[in-house]
Amino acid sequence: MGTVTLGVSIAVPEPYGSLLQERRAGFGDPAAHGIPTHVTLVPPTEVDEERLPAIQSHLAEVAAGVRSFPVRLSGTGTFRPLSPVVYVRLAEGVSACAWLQERVRDESGPLVRELQFPYHPHVTVAHGIAEEAMDRAYAELADFEAAWTCSSFALYEQGADGVWRKLRVYEFGDGRSVSAVPAQGCSPVDEPTPTTG
Repeated sequence: MGTVTLGVSIAVPEPYGSLLQERRAGFGDPAAHGIPTHVTLVPPTEVDEERLPAIQSHLAEVAAGVRSFPVRLSGTGTFRPLSPVVYVRLAEGVSACAWLQERVRDESGPLVRELQFPYHPHVTVAHGIAEEAMDRAYAELADFEAAWTCSSFALYEQGADGVWRKLRVYEFGDGRSVSAVPAQGCSPVDEPTPTTG
């Protein structure tokens, strides 16, 4: 067996997902149509294909112990100059996402890995494109707002064509198996202050 590149993320629901994907494409990001709009829990990770059943079992166990939580997107931020990314900010749901990604990447589980940067949940809307286009993404989505109740996450695989495809959705079990995330996410004041790039 070979290796596969996997990722775990929370999908941004419709109509917001398609809207942000189209906006990302409109800013000139060539990867836009290959990446469903999401909040990352585990970034692209190469694993041996034979580990896939253990990973799926682990994700199912984690999801069973999670209860639904509110997510609210509001405004834009950027990781520039550290990383060429413009994103839509999470104004609510930050602490819940942080807790969840720690569970998914648990050091005793099959998806343990070090992160290149400290975890900061966000929705990327421009990555690695011209600075002028990054500035436009930052400005044009500054008033963007969306809210929903997160009740699942999904496992994705990146194909040889660079496109990310959903392998399986893991619905939350409303906290019946293990300790659950906080009832509320966190307030905007708990969100790390984005730079203005």
